[in-house]
Amino acid sequence: MRKDIDHNKYMKRAYQLAKKGYDEGGCPIGGVIIDLDGNVLGEGHNMLVQEGNPIIHGEMSAMRDAGRMLTRKDTIMYTTLSPCMMCAGTIVQFKIPHVVVGDTVNSAGNVDFLRERGVEVTILNDPDCIALVKQFIEEKPDLWLEDWGGA
Repeated sequence: MRKDIDHNKYMKRAYQLAKKGYDEGGCPIGGVIIDLDGNVLGEGHNMLVQEGNPIIHGEMSAMRDAGRMLTRKDTIMYTTLSPCMMCAGTIVQFKIPHVVVGDTVNSAGNVDFLRERGVEVTILNDPDCIALVKQFIEEKPDLWLEDWGGA
């Protein structure tokens, strides 16, 4: 895995996408998938509210935007919030080897699940990512629970 990639650069883009989702009245979770040369292959944000679709989380939106690929073994997924089980399972299923997480404070997600299956996980705990999700949870606790399947 390349070590010269600026994780903060791509997390900033994922945050911008999360903020866009929040500004649209949705859940503030953004995702970006890149190749090892730093090219963005796909990006997106949670679309539960916007599309009425409970499975288009930030990571899924980025995967959908990236489209078909023979392999994802040379990619990195950036997500503003630690992945739920559905997204973590998708990351494992498609053999994405490295996930960079912006926030494990508001939700620990499935970091251990990913690591146990050989996925490298880098935790940034970015203050902007943390603050946005905290604000969202305080403002819309029912939507937060719905998105995580807990309502």
